[in-house]
Amino acid sequence: MAWTREQIAERASLEIADGNYVNLGIGIPTMVANYLPADKQVMFQSENGLLGMGPPTRAGEEDIDLVNAGKQYVTMAAGASLFSSAESFAMIRGGHIDLAILGGMEVAANGDLANFMIPGVLVKGMGGAMDLVYGAKRIVVVMDHANKHGEPKILNKCSLPLTGQGVVNRIITDRAVLDVTADGLLLVEIAPGCTLEEIKSCTEPELIVPAHLQ
Repeated sequence: MAWTREQIAERASLEIADGNYVNLGIGIPTMVANYLPADKQVMFQSENGLLGMGPPTRAGEEDIDLVNAGKQYVTMAAGASLFSSAESFAMIRGGHIDLAILGGMEVAANGDLANFMIPGVLVKGMGGAMDLVYGAKRIVVVMDHANKHGEPKILNKCSLPLTGQGVVNRIITDRAVLDVTADGLLLVEIAPGCTLEEIKSCTEPELIVPAHLQ
């Protein structure tokens, strides 16, 4: 039994510290904010020009002028501010974002990330992902451990076009939590119901497994 998408988002919410400035990618990352405790002070940044992004808008209350970078209707938290995309990317490139939680298609053992396109499929581009993976202080990737064919998405080397090289710090999947280290991929946590053997079987690189997880 693996974590659901909601449980992945809930686990990823534990990566956010009080006072952090955080950027959330599209997909599973958009759900992360739903699991933060009410007393944790966090400012969510959207690269289209919003700092202090609040929860998604309720049905029927949408403001067509207020969306996040994924084109979803959102609200503004108390103290929020609006600005141009140029200022937004200056914020990202200037190292002012503490954490970016992004989706992923493939991650390599050395922290390479591919998350913006599949060859032959028409896409608009990688958007702000390239800036985020190099500008944010820490990168956490959330994704399924294997693709729909059961093949590993955590690889020795990515086969898809890269968003960034050596940029990922932590991977949270439906089956495990892993850290990218100088010595290799370190297994940090196993999802309830999953086994070490199962995780190894759907992970291409060799894993560093601490004694308490063996």
